[in-house]
Amino acid sequence: MTFQAIVARQDNDRVTAAVETVDDEFLTSGDVTVSIEWSTVNYKDAIALAGQRIIQTFPLIPGIDFAGTVEDSADPRFQKGDKVVATGWGLSQTHNGGFAQKARVPADWLVKLAPSISARDAMAIGTAGFTAMLSVLALERGNVSPERGDILVTGASGGVGSIAIAILSTLGYSVVSSTGKSSEEEYLRDLGAAAVVDRATLSAEGPPIAAERWAGVVDAVGGRSLANILAQTSYGGVVTTCGFVGGRDIPASVLPFILRGLTLAGIDSVRAPRAVREQAWKRLATDLDLGKLASTVSVVGLGDVSQVASQMLAGRIKGRTLVDVGR
Repeated sequence: MTFQAIVARQDNDRVTAAVETVDDEFLTSGDVTVSIEWSTVNYKDAIALAGQRIIQTFPLIPGIDFAGTVEDSADPRFQKGDKVVATGWGLSQTHNGGFAQKARVPADWLVKLAPSISARDAMAIGTAGFTAMLSVLALERGNVSPERGDILVTGASGGVGSIAIAILSTLGYSVVSSTGKSSEEEYLRDLGAAAVVDRATLSAEGPPIAAERWAGVVDAVGGRSLANILAQTSYGGVVTTCGFVGGRDIPASVLPFILRGLTLAGIDSVRAPRAVREQAWKRLATDLDLGKLASTVSVVGLGDVSQVASQMLAGRIKGRTLVDVGR
């Protein structure tokens, strides 16, 4: 049986990707076959399509997440008709991913969706929302409660930042969002941000330790911005880090850690254990106002993904871009 998929191929050092018609023999190994309904375009997808060493074997279907309906299962935990979501693991690296109408994956990579979350909702959340929820859980583990003070969210108009704001505001936190796009202030306030700051105030060179401003931080930027954030975080605060669009190096000092007892928590959405995934998706079903996601979402078809990826790398995408694989 044939289906449509974006197939990435390598010619010497050049990576190309185009929509092709493939059949079930193209599917990679696994014990559950899923009829994909929705996927998304993430920053990791964008750099994969740009040829930056995300995809490790060719030809391969990219796309680091998907949601849909179980078509066939050799694992008793899943039955035909179950609504499921998959994020991370080997998708788009060594295993065919979500930019297709069908996937076959190991059962351990799947999480059943709560009845309140549709396949479309799951991809409006996607890897970005899953990462945001993991960040919120890390703040909670560090006892960063709403009464402790402001929570800073950087890269606020992106997927992780947008959903982090929505979750945190629903939980009663006072959220300050950081963005370089002044035109997005109304959008961020609609999501629940109490205040918006210009990211330029965080990216300039600063002292190794500064006045305390943040009880906790969800950072998706990295680099010099993260160094300044650490210098400004209050005693006992938790800073989560999940991105590096501002740079992979942190020109920081040990002083905030020694003098203020800070925690820098790395957030990994790729290899998070199944129990952690189930906890995060359970919390997303109760702690995220899905209505707030409406303003964060745009929809494209498989044929539009490469163009969206290019726009994302140029910083011209806000919120979440869903891929209707049947479109």
